[in-house]
Amino acid sequence: MRVSLSLLGLVASGSFAAAICGNEEPTPELEILSREVDAKISTEAFNTFAPVEVTTYFHVVSSSTSPTDGNVSDQQLQDQLEVMNKAYAPVGFSFKLANTTRTVNANWASGGDEMGMKYALHKGKYSDLNMYFLKKLSDNSMGMCPFPSNPYPGTPYYVKDGCSILHTTVPGGSLANYNRGLTAVHEIGHYMGIYHTFQGGCSSTLGDRIADTPAQKNATMGCPARRDSCPMEPGDDPIHNYMDLSDDTCRTEFTPLQTKRMQAMYQQLRAGK
Repeated sequence: MRVSLSLLGLVASGSFAAAICGNEEPTPELEILSREVDAKISTEAFNTFAPVEVTTYFHVVSSSTSPTDGNVSDQQLQDQLEVMNKAYAPVGFSFKLANTTRTVNANWASGGDEMGMKYALHKGKYSDLNMYFLKKLSDNSMGMCPFPSNPYPGTPYYVKDGCSILHTTVPGGSLANYNRGLTAVHEIGHYMGIYHTFQGGCSSTLGDRIADTPAQKNATMGCPARRDSCPMEPGDDPIHNYMDLSDDTCRTEFTPLQTKRMQAMYQQLRAGK
């Protein structure tokens, strides 16, 4: 793989992960909710999980009707949906597209007035998924998606829910190494309540709160044959995990305990809401 000098600079400065995923750090509230879910995961109520079909809304927000300005095609959206369904089928989730909106607004398309955009476009309930495909995100990342919480309907955090995705990362997009739709898969993982595999670095007590993802110092760049950034901890880096940031061709899986966490978090925080 050809590696650009700009990406090498990002890795050297420690900002590579932020350039890929713009998610904020987990809030204290989410940490409390996560501990509550952890306490319930082993109970009988969480031992079975009926497959869930998530009602999904796509919002294409571009600065003009040109594909180069963010106007993702219907075929690309269909391909993106298929990538999402393939990745989450083993987890027990499927995504059914209910509606697609198309909006030409140069400010929104470049990440401006996020809340104004979402108040205008957001549809459905908290158990549904809104995805906004933008020409550019405000932080110049490839995607971001707020973690689940307990917001009241109509409040800013309720409306803010949903994933913002850089339009060039969809299948057939123009962003080299990240144009197979895996950015959306990764961000939906945050929507479901799981962290980056490198959350907490090499800490064996914090980390991503998932016991079957080995400790990882920082995000993976490219698709190395093997990587062990925490040699004092057991296991190689989970470079093939959807919640790392390696190339799209490199990421292929969630672990069993990530699966369990997503199922439990959805049941606890989104189902029926």
